[in-house]
Amino acid sequence: MKKANIVIFESSEEFLEELKNYLDGREDFNVCAVTGNGNAGIEYIEQYKPDVAILNLVLSGKDGFAVLDYIRDNHPEVRTIVVSNFSDERIINSAIAHGAKYYFVKPVDPRNIAERIEDILAENALEYRSAEIRAKRKVTSVDEKISNIFISIGIPPHIKGYAYLREGIKMAIENPAVINNVTKELYPNIGKKFDTTASKVERAIRHAIEVAWNRGRVDAINAIFGVRVYIGSERPTNSEFIALVADKLILEELL
Repeated sequence: MKKANIVIFESSEEFLEELKNYLDGREDFNVCAVTGNGNAGIEYIEQYKPDVAILNLVLSGKDGFAVLDYIRDNHPEVRTIVVSNFSDERIINSAIAHGAKYYFVKPVDPRNIAERIEDILAENALEYRSAEIRAKRKVTSVDEKISNIFISIGIPPHIKGYAYLREGIKMAIENPAVINNVTKELYPNIGKKFDTTASKVERAIRHAIEVAWNRGRVDAINAIFGVRVYIGSERPTNSEFIALVADKLILEELL
């Protein structure tokens, strides 16, 4: 099981020792560093990229609020727990506004802090899984849309150009500027993915487009894009076709 990495900012040596000993005694936690200095603590954040930072508002160097601001602006993935002697509601609200996930007023049992760390880790795992599912759904949706377009205009899935075209369109959706540099960037990147050369990618894509046009489905093509894009024997270049499909799918995503 992966341990949760923790950095502790604490000016009270007595509480620091108590908290560190308890957390280090847990199999699921790893205290990477401890300090009572805000400047040093920020360096530890950069060095260890912890899951959780536990901090007192009273520190030498940069104070707790400055540290909260730094973490919020530079490492929002690091969750922060404030442990302080201040019980004033305005200070508590201010700490939350500066990015604190939880706020404890001393004295506090380290076990309670550990429980909140567990909550944070559970939330992180859920967020990661949800993002992963959304990303997979998005990829599946784009693949399905591209496949439906190819079926409609007559590009058969068994030819190599089908897969190369699909990959090129997905790359153009992620980075529209790539369409302006198909020879030096798009084709080589597709080639790397399929372990082939850029020239073979270019020829296979051109062949796939020729197949569609030779099947005479220009009306279907124009219907898909909602305008009369091509007539008769007109055939788009590789980059024109990729840009056309990518732009259509990008627009659909925005609407």
